[in-house]
Amino acid sequence: MPIYAYRCSSCGLEQDVMQKMADAPLTTCPQCKTETFAKQLTAPGFQLKGNGWYQTDFKGGAKAKTEAKSDNPPPCQGGTGSCACN
Repeated sequence: MPIYAYRCSSCGLEQDVMQKMADAPLTTCPQCKTETFAKQLTAPGFQLKGNGWYQTDFKGGAKAKTEAKSDNPPPCQGGTGSCACN
């Protein structure tokens, strides 16, 4: 379940709330009971780093990384028509 950051514009209360994505946003401040409690926009809790996240890091492990760096493609990819890769 995601955690949402809320802030009351009346009393300044800041609170993180765990809610389902389908739940309606909270509007009543638990501290001052006014209808000024609103979700805040925050940064995501993860980052994707690297040049080809899926392609180079996870698709085939170390084998995919070495093949991607090779300057000599197999014949079937080099245009000669014969393929001994299978």
